[in-house]
Amino acid sequence: MLYIVIIIIVAALVYGPSYWVRHTLEKYSYPKDRYPGTGAELARILLDWAKLQSVKVEMTEQGDHYDPLAKAVRLMPDKYNGKSLTAITVAAHEVGHAVQDRDGYLPLKIRTRLVQIAAPAEKLGAAILMFAPLIMIITRAPLAGALFFVGGLLTLGATTLVHLVTLPMEMHASFARALPMLDKGGYLIKGDEKHARRILRAAAWTYVSASLMTLLNIGRWWAILRR
Repeated sequence: MLYIVIIIIVAALVYGPSYWVRHTLEKYSYPKDRYPGTGAELARILLDWAKLQSVKVEMTEQGDHYDPLAKAVRLMPDKYNGKSLTAITVAAHEVGHAVQDRDGYLPLKIRTRLVQIAAPAEKLGAAILMFAPLIMIITRAPLAGALFFVGGLLTLGATTLVHLVTLPMEMHASFARALPMLDKGGYLIKGDEKHARRILRAAAWTYVSASLMTLLNIGRWWAILRR
């Protein structure tokens, strides 16, 4: 019984945030033509208003994000071309990161550096976990496999840690940057602000929820190693 309870708790912690983020963003993706302009068009307007004409607005398949190195706001096709509340709100959130970058917001600088470290570390962790069973077979020493697992756990968990640590920065982009821009510009249809707040909160949690799924992958590797 205790084992079942633990499974339920772990599943809720891992899948709960991911489901909530996805559900929230999808819910306000309709109607698709709620606003006269697209997410990309609003992003361009907000960037120009913030005197960030040099920052590009690009379409991507790698998830909505702001790239502080390339100075580009990148939006998924449904946000780039979309005219829903989700499309324009997420666009504003990513512009919020560009404004943070303009202002020299320290948490963004720290996150950028941490992400640069975490990306190769995550790949290394995946490689370590892949070869851990082979090392155990060759050396016939369970301790060797355990050490490789610990190394993989630390490196694969790096991205999760980065996003958990920088969650306040994401909330700042949503509520101290994006929402004020939407309010001051009068871009939201009357009655949409409370819904936009939900979307902005979900946008801030997007990377965290995705990272929690990495922890699930670590658990799967652990189960394989114990066989």
